[in-house]
Amino acid sequence: MKKERVKRQRLLPRLTFGIAGLALLLSSFESGAVGTRRFELFKGEDFEGGDLAGVAVDSTGKVRAGFNLGAIPVSEGTAIWSALPMPDGSLLLGTGNEGKLLRVKDDKVSVAADTKAMVVTSLALAWGGTVVLGTLPEGKVMKWERGKLSDLVKLAGVEHVWSVAFDPKTDSVFAATGPEGKLWRISKAGQAQLYFDAEEQHLMCVAVAADGTVYAGASDKAKLYKITGPGRATVLYDFGRTEVRAVVAAPNGEVYAIANELTTSGTVVKKNPRQDSSTATPVRSRTKTKGKGTLYRFLPDGTAEELLDDKGTHYVSLALADDGRPYVGTGVDGKIYTVDDTHNSVLVADTDERQIGALLLGGKRRYIASSDPAVLHPVRGVGGVDAVWTSKVLDAGLRATFGRMSWVASGGLELSTRSGNTQEPDDTWSDWSKPLQAPALVTSPPARYLQVRARWSHAPDAVLSEVEIPFITDNMRAVVTEISVTSSDRKSVSSVKGVEESGGPISKEPDSKVKLSWEVDNEDKDELRYRLQYRMVGSSTWYDILKPKETLTATTYTWDTADLPEGHYRVRVAASDEFANPPGRAKHHSLESDVILVDNTPPVFKGLKVVGRRVAGTVIDGVGPIVRIEVSVVGSDEWYPFNPRDGIFDEQREEFEADTATFAPQGPAMVSIRAYDRANNSVLQTVALK
Repeated sequence: MKKERVKRQRLLPRLTFGIAGLALLLSSFESGAVGTRRFELFKGEDFEGGDLAGVAVDSTGKVRAGFNLGAIPVSEGTAIWSALPMPDGSLLLGTGNEGKLLRVKDDKVSVAADTKAMVVTSLALAWGGTVVLGTLPEGKVMKWERGKLSDLVKLAGVEHVWSVAFDPKTDSVFAATGPEGKLWRISKAGQAQLYFDAEEQHLMCVAVAADGTVYAGASDKAKLYKITGPGRATVLYDFGRTEVRAVVAAPNGEVYAIANELTTSGTVVKKNPRQDSSTATPVRSRTKTKGKGTLYRFLPDGTAEELLDDKGTHYVSLALADDGRPYVGTGVDGKIYTVDDTHNSVLVADTDERQIGALLLGGKRRYIASSDPAVLHPVRGVGGVDAVWTSKVLDAGLRATFGRMSWVASGGLELSTRSGNTQEPDDTWSDWSKPLQAPALVTSPPARYLQVRARWSHAPDAVLSEVEIPFITDNMRAVVTEISVTSSDRKSVSSVKGVEESGGPISKEPDSKVKLSWEVDNEDKDELRYRLQYRMVGSSTWYDILKPKETLTATTYTWDTADLPEGHYRVRVAASDEFANPPGRAKHHSLESDVILVDNTPPVFKGLKVVGRRVAGTVIDGVGPIVRIEVSVVGSDEWYPFNPRDGIFDEQREEFEADTATFAPQGPAMVSIRAYDRANNSVLQTVALK
């Protein structure tokens, strides 16, 4: 999701490239980098990934004042699963790992009750102030009233009470459970009625609308059920995902739900550490698995509308604010998003914790409850003097010198920069520069990495929509590391690397064209120009291969040697970054190839003679070596190979004697003798046998 954009000069096309976290920007260089590049932040995702303290980023690329969060630490080792505001202004928290009910009053956290369960999954206010608790793994629904905790009911066949909701119309509590996907209705007296039995293994969430309609979300198939009476249910929507994590019924009849596609199962089997190991019951707890989340709104007539679709993270919490706008909390990066009717999403807060377990954004006091570690964040307002946006680390790829930073904003903001040569900012980075209130030269020292910071302290209503920072990196020399040659004298290799095939039948035609290719280490990915030259081995004079006005930027070239004298040559490849840098900054490097054989003339026979059924003679090539001699009866198309007298093809002059008695017919016959050099040039001569 996180991207920057680099612009090229010289009227070249703009380049857009992506960053995931602190990934390198080298993808931009692959299209041919030039001297000056630019960091351009202009989309919503460009402004994410750093530190958002009291600021919000929307999907259109606007940064403005956001939630101003406080922080109340909760006991270590716990996880916040649920939260419930109380009429007296206090807040109750249901925790995991410890299974405790915590009470927060005047920013102080105390233990209200210890359930002895592993997790308090959900909380609901019922029956004039009684707090109902869903727990696991023993399938208990508990109640806390007048400071005392007791069991309301133990549900038969139930291990997990995932969610509870109070229905004032029927004065009862609904409990969504697993592992058999059942919904229960529970009276104040603790009597439980099976209200709906789903096909799925778990019902993960439940909400009751003002008209008494009950909505329940399922897992392991993400279906949202609409239940109008005992056993009377229809599928409101099938998300085609893994789970429906949360559902909320709005006062106006709309329904909101979040669903996830998890890369693995949304639950994991564990033992309850608070039980004796000999009797411990396996339980399922939410995992840290990363997935994909979606938020839907359902109108009273059942129309479904997708509001958010996040392929980078899954959602674990959902709430409606007083203005009816939905908010979701993520499960891997501790972020809170909202969305408006135009589907413009806004990142309103980015906490330091991993998971947003619960959201309470209605009423006089608003809270964000996060875990890993567990922290309760009171929402103290919007913006404030501490509203600060800090960019993700911007990576120039190499050490860079930065130019004039400019930005677009409505209202006066102060922007600063800092730089360093480590991927994570540390003590070796420079201090933040003096704040700039207008575009000006970046004073942070040259470095590979840069960060930008904007403050809203003097402009609470300001909106930042674009930041641009030009930079130029150190010019690195491009190094030619390898030259490869493919020509008619280069046969395919056997399974033993570097060993050519034996002198078998010749399958290639002679070719005067030599195919050259080369590898280059081009660290700053400058656009390169190549020049090619050749010389004969033994000579120091280099000659140009390219035509006078020919420009080569590819790393391959076909060299036609048809008009060259035969012999052994070397090719030199010279690389220059002159297209990307002024003459004073351009750098060069060259490399010579191994020896290349140029042989475009065939061998010749000398002293060819026939003695009985034997043919003897000498074959000579200008540069050699000779690689094959073969004999055939004219008209048969069957060629029989013969070795030279010394038994090995290793010289440009080879003597041979071929006995044709085994394949030539008795009596007079015509036979052909053919010899090949290493470049596949061949000579053929016919003789008569008596």
